[in-house]
Amino acid sequence: MKSRIAAAGFLLASGLAAAEEPAAPAFAVPYLSREAVRALAANCAACHGPDGRPAPGSELPALAGKTQGEMLRQLDAYRRGERPSTVMQQLVRGYTQPELQAMAQYFAQLNRAP
Repeated sequence: MKSRIAAAGFLLASGLAAAEEPAAPAFAVPYLSREAVRALAANCAACHGPDGRPAPGSELPALAGKTQGEMLRQLDAYRRGERPSTVMQQLVRGYTQPELQAMAQYFAQLNRAP
């Protein structure tokens, strides 16, 4: 009897400890893992720098720390042709809307400074 109570106490305590750990954020596309979203976002690094942080003095905007909503508004404007650019209008068409949402969420969770 005492061993059952001890086992129940252990399970309860370990469940509470696990509940205190922060969970990894869920992304807008449930079938994409954090690693898959990061791989999609890595495509932006050629212009916007690693993890969305361009080189100091760059004219390109930082993506890290930008709000998800603002980033999606800008990406949608590129897709509709309402925001001019040299390459973004074409690049944005290569992603589904859920993929763009997941990438915007990824960048929004990053700090601007490295």
